Amino acid sequence: MRRMDEMEMSIQLRAVRWSWIYTVVFLVAWTLYDVIRWGDVRLPFILLVSQNLVLFGCRFFFSRKMGVGGSKDEEQD
Repeated sequence: MRRMDEMEMSIQLRAVRWSWIYTVVFLVAWTLYDVIRWGDVRLPFILLVSQNLVLFGCRFFFSRKMGVGGSKDEEQD
């Protein structure tokens, strides 16, 4: 399997971003429907929250691992 070039990587990242946005919007609508219909939160809300916790947790972990986004003291040196 060959590696993607920069343009293919950009296209792939845009596609993933748009599919994530679609999923979030769909889960928010489903959660609102459940809250209006049943008066409580159900599985869509749990999925929405856990998906975003994993996303932001992974971004934080990998940015720290790669040394991106250091503290302000390190940037001024």
